[in-house]
Amino acid sequence: MIEIYTDGACIGNPGPGGWGVVILNGSQNRFLSGGDSSTTNNRMEITAVIEALKNVDDNDVTIYSDSTYVINTITKGWKKNKNQDLWELLEKLLFKKNVTWKWVKGHSGNEFNEKADQLAYGEAKKKMKINEPDSLTHVDHEGTANMVDVSQKPVTFREAIAKSLVTMNPETLQKIIKNEFEKGDVLSVARVAGVMAGKQTSNLIPLCHPLQISHLNIDFELDNENSQILIIATAKINSQTGVEMEALTAASVSALTIYDMCKAVDKTMKIQTWLSYKSGGKSGDHQLD
Repeated sequence: MIEIYTDGACIGNPGPGGWGVVILNGSQNRFLSGGDSSTTNNRMEITAVIEALKNVDDNDVTIYSDSTYVINTITKGWKKNKNQDLWELLEKLLFKKNVTWKWVKGHSGNEFNEKADQLAYGEAKKKMKINEPDSLTHVDHEGTANMVDVSQKPVTFREAIAKSLVTMNPETLQKIIKNEFEKGDVLSVARVAGVMAGKQTSNLIPLCHPLQISHLNIDFELDNENSQILIIATAKINSQTGVEMEALTAASVSALTIYDMCKAVDKTMKIQTWLSYKSGGKSGDHQLD
């Protein structure tokens, strides 16, 4: 039985990314890695598995990954809305193998998971190109920070979806579900906090424009198996500038509220936040996970 650890990384998401693979075969360990100058974290996670399977002849394989996206798409039938080209290639490789999937908690001290992460991030750094100062819209030709002038831009419909993932102990998640916290209903408070924060984004982020948001919504997806809560913040507006920061702020504060209400019983909670989708504006539509 061959054991494989895979991981993907992306700086910016989308942006320069990399993938890493550790193949364990007795005393002969192999390390593989590669990258792409413009990609997403999810594409690199899938690519890592593809490259791993391409490089092993054995039919019986155990794959360890901290990617719930990859593992749950394969084992639980999550919809393959994006990255169809990679999923098709992976499915062809899986057809020839007897693969056992095992989720491993990222950054938890697992030697081989950490190595795969190092390989992936190292490749992403190689692909990263540093922007010149004058390419930043919030910096003028003298390098001084300033609010972008959007007065000449047309008003268009904009939408942004941001996500925060809160990982916790199983007991903590069950207490949330059963509403057993003294401070009250954790998810209800987190939802209100997220909406309030999204509306106050320009007061928190110095160079953000004050916006009259048309719609701001917070949803939760509870994952009992992995003891996680996925927060999905959706913001919509008709404006001259986007609502990415409002969605990100809403998701972040909602996650922080969960942390605050649960920290007395769980000091190990971890939070990840990212932009999932944006539409409208000069840069167009982008699905990022």
